[in-house]
Amino acid sequence: MKIFNPERFTRLPDAILFDTDNTLYPYDPAHAAAQQAVRDKVVSTFSIKPEEFDKAFKEAREQVKTRLKHTASSHSRLLYLQRMLEIMGLGSQVLLALDFEQTYWRIFLSEAILFDDVKELLDDLRLLGIPTAIVTDLTAQIQFRKVVYFGLDHYFDYIVTSEEAGYDKPHEAPFQIALEKMRPKGDCIWMIGDNPVNDIRGAREKINAVTLQKIHEGTPLGEGEHAPHAAFHEFGELRKLVARLGESA
Repeated sequence: MKIFNPERFTRLPDAILFDTDNTLYPYDPAHAAAQQAVRDKVVSTFSIKPEEFDKAFKEAREQVKTRLKHTASSHSRLLYLQRMLEIMGLGSQVLLALDFEQTYWRIFLSEAILFDDVKELLDDLRLLGIPTAIVTDLTAQIQFRKVVYFGLDHYFDYIVTSEEAGYDKPHEAPFQIALEKMRPKGDCIWMIGDNPVNDIRGAREKINAVTLQKIHEGTPLGEGEHAPHAAFHEFGELRKLVARLGESA
């Protein structure tokens, strides 16, 4: 673990906010497997070339994101697939869109694996009486499903999605809503996330949080205005930091 600003780590936090995707588990392997499963199913269903799927899906995703910008629904797999079918000249095909979306999330969850020591860290925090909350982008339903699938629903005190907040991070709304729910006793708030812009810079600028970046393959360390106060590779490192600060409390 690398602590870049030791003066921000002199005591235990009053509350901790966690990102979900690519912070509590590696997102890319699960997404790749799920996207491939949908690709294979669409190609088989319509007897098209894989490249046709790739082109239509990419265009659909870009159109949805351009239209909906930084909102939870801009991440909707269902909207991507609906628009993809329309681009392919098939109309909305709602039953197929739902079927393809369910295929994606079923495979995604089956391939998603928590990083080591996540639950152990959360147990440590509970014993120390430190409130925790998830602050995450995407729609509430799928993020709730992930939390339940991972067995984390009894570990976190609160969850705030960008659907509830009306904005994706780094907008201040998700962070502020989490703090309103948690009502921490002090102003020392930690934010743990992987994204240098949305999680790290966002939390630092919007709520003056102490930021800790989860680093792993494909996740570059934030630099400059996106630099975290500390960075770690394993949650076990974070457990040691919490234990050390707890002993000195």
